[in-house]
Formats: sequence, structure tokens, C-alpha cells
Amino acid sequence: MNNVLVSVVLSFRNEEEVLKELLQRLRAAFTSITDKYELVFVNDASNDNSQALLKNVSEQDPRVKVINMSRTFGVSQCALAGMAYASGEAVITMDADLQDPPEVIPELIEKWREGADVVYTVRKSRAGESALKLRVTRWAYRILRLTSEIDMPIESGDFKLMSRRVVNSLVRFNEKDPFLRGLVRWVGFKQVAVGYSREARFAGESHFAFYGRKAVWNFMSGLASFSMLPLHGALLLGFAVSIGAFLYLIGVFVMKYLGWNLPGWSAIMATVLFLGGTQLITIGVLGIYVGKIYEEAKGRPNYIVESLVGFEEKPD
Repeated sequence: MNNVLVSVVLSFRNEEEVLKELLQRLRAAFTSITDKYELVFVNDASNDNSQALLKNVSEQDPRVKVINMSRTFGVSQCALAGMAYASGEAVITMDADLQDPPEVIPELIEKWREGADVVYTVRKSRAGESALKLRVTRWAYRILRLTSEIDMPIESGDFKLMSRRVVNSLVRFNEKDPFLRGLVRWVGFKQVAVGYSREARFAGESHFAFYGRKAVWNFMSGLASFSMLPLHGALLLGFAVSIGAFLYLIGVFVMKYLGWNLPGWSAIMATVLFLGGTQLITIGVLGIYVGKIYEEAKGRPNYIVESLVGFEEKPD
């Protein structure tokens, strides 16, 4: 395995300030391992000088390759595109903002050489992030792990190494809005963990605020992709409310029969609002699953490549 090609796939958008340092540290990380590697940068329609910078680098170093998207598609879609074009027997996916330190790469490769098909990373600490974000993130991981059909490691992200057979399995999927962390666990094979300390961003601002729409939808997508529990919960909630309403109705008749005074306005309004809220919750849960079915039924591709830099030909 010492002479096989290793690919690194980096999805990014507007990381001009980071790229030079990133390239330097990636090259340094491979110095003691192998010189047979390629760096596949997937440009998610950046509007800064990132594309021009990488094109110039690629002209000097053929190991640097660039995939330019036709528009912004998202991190998971770009990662899948990078996997489809990557040629390595091992493929590493990581963030381009240097929060995932390239210095961990030798350890990932060593575990792969020992026989692992997936070497995923587990964050022991996360620099530059608020205590609230860390707490919310951990709870989100715990919810996914408890409710999904797969064993989702807590504090594992997209920084991982995958063997060629795992990558081949993943690129066969045409799942819309893919939750890659879950899909990698779903395909199976031998998977081992490597702990590391996540660094703060080298420069610039995060494009993925934990309280933003992207973070919320990423969590909901992961939950809906690998768990039927929300649907089962909605059904159980409906049964519980129906039983409660039936018992309340019996109580009303009993109190009426006994001649007790029944103040109506507050009880009626509370009941109506409670039932209305329950209905909206269950409709919302159903809507998430119906929305995913709708996206799958349209059959659109996950991404469209606008241009390539450094590649000889497109994959089949």
C-alpha cells in the first residue's frame, strides 16, 4: 500500500485566505508518507479569488485538481462529486478551513494500511466554538444516535478516510440531500476511530452557523434519512391526544350529570389550542418525509460540474 495513490477531497466556498496555508500543510503532511497523492478541491461556486488561485497552483503542481460547480450545491454534494472524480485507492474527505488539521492524515493512512476500510475522526475538543454550540451539537449527535437505525458515533464529522470499495459504494447512491455521515456508517465494512483536537478556523468566517437554516436542516435531514421514529412518535402522540380527549369528554358528562358548574371558555380554548398544535406538529413531521419523497421523485442530479482543472477525463 505504500505505492498506491491517496486522494484528498476538499469541498470549499470562498476560502481564498486559507488556501495557501492549507496547501502548505497538506504537502507537509504527505512528505513522510508518500508522494503519490492528489488534492481534489471542489469549488462550490466561490465568488472570491479561490478559483484563480487554485488554477495557478494546478498549472505548477499536477497533483492539485479543481472541480468547479455550476452553482452552490452544498458540502455533501461537493464531497460526492470529489469522490466520483478522485482516483485514489484511499480517499480522505475534510474541510478546507483548517479546522480539520492535515497533520492527522498520516495516522488515518496508517490505520487504513492496517486493514480498516473507514477511518473516521472523533473530535476530543473543538477550539474557537462557544460552549452553547458544543452543547447543542453533542445533544444533536445523541438524538441521532438514539433514534436512527445506525450507530452514529458522537462527535464524528466529515473528516475521514475511506477505502476505494467504500467510495465506490457511496457514489452509486443517487440519494438527494445525502447525509454522508450516516451513509458512511450505513455501508458498513471495517470502521475504526481516530481522536483529534479540532482547531479554530485559520481565517475568514464560518459558512455554517449552528443556529442557521443549514444546520437545522442538516439535522432534520439526517433524522428523516435514518429514522422512522418521528413518524411513530406522531402516531403515538395522536393516540395519546385522542385518549385524553375521550377521557375529558367522559369527565364532562359526569360533571354535567352531578350538576357541577362547568366554566367553558378557558377549557374550550385550551383544548382547541392543544389539539391544533398537535395537528400542526404531526403534519409538519409528515411534511418532512413527504418533502424527501418529492425530492427523490424529481430525479434531479445531486450536482452539476461547470468545469474541471487538472483532470484528463470525466468519470464514467
